[in-house]
Amino acid sequence: MLCTKLTNAKFLTMDPNHPVARELGIWRGRIVGLDEAVASLPAREVIDLQGATVLPGFIDSHVHLAWTGLKQSAPSVAPCERVEDVLAVVAEAVSRKSGNGAWVDVMGYDQRGLGRHLTAAELDTVSHGRKVFLMHDSGHGCVVNSAVLDLLPADVFHQDGFLVESAMAAARQLRLPFGQAELADAVERAARTCLAEGVTAVAEAGIGGALFGHSPVELGAYQLLWDQGRLPLRVQLMAAGETLRPRSAHREDGIPRALDLGMRTGFGDDWLSLGALKIYTDGGMMARTAALTAPYAGMDHSGQLQDDPDRLTQLIVDGHLAGWQLAVHAIGDRAADLALDALERAQRLRPRQDARHRIEHAGLIRPDQLPRFARLGVSAVVQPTFLYSFGDDYSDVMGEERAPWMYRGRGFLDHGVTLVGSSDRPVTVGAPLRAVQFMVERASASGRPIGPDEAITVEEALRAYTAAGAYACRWEDTAGSLTPGKRADLVVLGDDPRHVGPSRIGGIEVVATFVDGHEATGEGKL
Repeated sequence: MLCTKLTNAKFLTMDPNHPVARELGIWRGRIVGLDEAVASLPAREVIDLQGATVLPGFIDSHVHLAWTGLKQSAPSVAPCERVEDVLAVVAEAVSRKSGNGAWVDVMGYDQRGLGRHLTAAELDTVSHGRKVFLMHDSGHGCVVNSAVLDLLPADVFHQDGFLVESAMAAARQLRLPFGQAELADAVERAARTCLAEGVTAVAEAGIGGALFGHSPVELGAYQLLWDQGRLPLRVQLMAAGETLRPRSAHREDGIPRALDLGMRTGFGDDWLSLGALKIYTDGGMMARTAALTAPYAGMDHSGQLQDDPDRLTQLIVDGHLAGWQLAVHAIGDRAADLALDALERAQRLRPRQDARHRIEHAGLIRPDQLPRFARLGVSAVVQPTFLYSFGDDYSDVMGEERAPWMYRGRGFLDHGVTLVGSSDRPVTVGAPLRAVQFMVERASASGRPIGPDEAITVEEALRAYTAAGAYACRWEDTAGSLTPGKRADLVVLGDDPRHVGPSRIGGIEVVATFVDGHEATGEGKL
C-alpha cells in the first residue's frame, strides 16, 4: 500500500523518459511510480491537487542560511537613501544594547542609495561607546565606528571606516563567535522562508571561515537542528577553504591539507552532508571588489583578489588533491582566469574524471572563457536575480561591451556547460521563480535589457533549479527529477510556468512544498 498518492495534477518530472505525468505514488518518502504504475494501487492518503502543476523541489545551490536568518531578526537601514535616516536606525539599535563596548549589528547597508559611503565619524555621533558593525548587503564589506577601528591592527586598510574583504574579516574576528543556539535559530528561520518558496534542498556556501562564517564550530549549529528535529529541508554544507590545515597523511594518499579526521565532500546523510570546499578568489560587483581584467567603467581600479594569486592557486590545487569537490567563488573575469588556470593545473597533477568542480557566480565571463569551462567540465553556479535587482547598476559599472557577459545563460548552455541556478540569499530575494523569470526575460526590475542574447527557455531555466542543481550537489541519484526511486521532494504551483507570459512567472503561487512525501510545515524533520 502506498503512503500517499497525488492525483489530478500536471507533474513536470524533469525526467526525459517520462516528462509529464498525472499521478504520482509515494512510499516511505520515495517516489515509487507514475501514472499507470500506481493508478490501481491503494494508498493511505489520496490528495487531489486540483489540476496544479508539480515540479521537483527547487534546489538552491548557493545560499547563506545563517546570515539570512540573522538578517531577518536584525535592525536594517534599507533602503538606505538618506544619511540621517541610516543614523536614526543605528541610534535606535544602539539604545537597545546595554553596556559600553557591546557590539551592535545593523544590516541592509548599500552605499549606492546614499551616493557615497557612510563614515566612522558619522557612526561615532550615535554609537555612545558601543561597537557598531554595519553590514554591507553584498557581504563583502562593512562600515564600523572608531571603537572598532581602534582595535584593528595598524596595517588593516579602511576608507573612513569602510572595510572590504580581508579587512572586514579582521573586524569580524575581533568579536566572540555566535553561539550555536543562536545560529540554529537563524538557520531555521531562513530554511522556513526557503520552503515557502518551493525550495527543498540548499547548499550552504561556506561555513567556518573568516569572511562569511559565523563560528569555528558552525557545523554544530546545523547538527543541533537535526538532533532536535528542527531541520525542515535538506542542507549541504560547504567548508570554507581556510578550514583546511596541513596534515601528515600517508605519502601515497597525496593529501597536503585536510579537515580534521580527513572528512571531505560526501560525508553525511540525505538531510545534512558535507559538500564542496568553498574558496574565495575575489569580492563582489556591488562592493566594486570583483576582480576584473579592465577597470570598472568610470573608475580607476579593477577590483581585487582575496589573496596572493599563488596562494589562492595552491589552495585550489591542494583541495583537488585531497579529493574535494571545489566551489570556487569567482565573480570577475580576472578571478575566473585564476580559477580556471588553477583547476586545469590541478587536473594535470591528478586527473579526476568526475570532480564536478564549480565556479560560484561566474558574474563576468568573457567569450574566450566559455570553452575553458566546457573543457574542464566546470559547472557555472549563477545568481540570475542579481541582475533583476541590481542589473542597472552592474551594467553601468561594467560598460556597454562587458554588460552582456554578466551572469550568462545561453552562452554556457551552448558550450555544453552545466548551468546551475541559485540565489546567494540574503544578498537579494531568493525565490527561484523570480530567477526563472529573469533567465527567460533578461530584463532588470526597471525593464532594462541585460544581455538579451543570453536568454534561455523556461524549461532550461527550470532545469537549472532542479536537475542541474542536483548534479552540482552530487544529488542526481536522489533528487532533481520526479523519477521512481528518488526522494519525494516536490513543489506544487498554482500555474504552469511554461504556459504563462514570462512577466508572470515570478508571481506564480507556491501552493505547497513536500519534503520526504509530506507537506512541509516548518515544524522540523518530516
